[in-house]
Amino acid sequence: MDVSAISSNEEEDITPAVVIKDIARQQLVKLGASGLSLEAVSRDSGIPVADVEAVFPHRDDLLTALVIDAYDASGEAMEQADAAAAGAGASGGARLLAVTRALRQWSFDNTAEFTLIYGSPVPDYHAPQETVPSASRTPAVLAGIVRSALEAGELAPPRRAVPGPPLLLPEATLLFGGVPEAPFSDIIERGIVLWSNLIGLLVFQVFSRTHDSVRDEVAFFDYAIAVAAESIGLEVPLTEHTD
Repeated sequence: MDVSAISSNEEEDITPAVVIKDIARQQLVKLGASGLSLEAVSRDSGIPVADVEAVFPHRDDLLTALVIDAYDASGEAMEQADAAAAGAGASGGARLLAVTRALRQWSFDNTAEFTLIYGSPVPDYHAPQETVPSASRTPAVLAGIVRSALEAGELAPPRRAVPGPPLLLPEATLLFGGVPEAPFSDIIERGIVLWSNLIGLLVFQVFSRTHDSVRDEVAFFDYAIAVAAESIGLEVPLTEHTD
């Protein structure tokens, strides 16, 4: 069997999808997700529309591929930052600052893709279940840092617990690795608050909602992460640079 022929065939299979997604990302920048179409991709890439449809039969299939790529790329940026910080012996708070800074940098470097996954919903598009593993990479990084900090004794007990019974779905408990004992039995709920604060802060900064209120948005981002981390009892050392 001709190994070179196999490699050539594999390249032929992969290359159209790569080209199509690259052109589609350019269209996200110019037109936004709602303006994305297979016909426009065909026109801009020079690939016949029938060949585009052979790879991505519908616009939603292409959107799903872009959503997965965006979640994977942003999650990988956080994972790499965490690995570097943990490898350097950083505290949990310093690791948190490193990964959130990494996500912020990715968000500004890839604004159209950030908008795709965290901006306004795309009309008539509903992300399928296959996007969930990639979307879970960001909260998984945060959960790993919080779990590590808890096990290292770095978390201060909360001043008040979340009232009532647990508010969690089983998937959230599984992602964290189980519900800790008191006084940290609501740490997962608090972690979700931290996660939502992070994304909301990025939305504010990427879409210029803080530029007319804050003199130094980079420093404000670090400060806001430190404040948000207080809700889970984690101290973020703002004088310690981990990037």
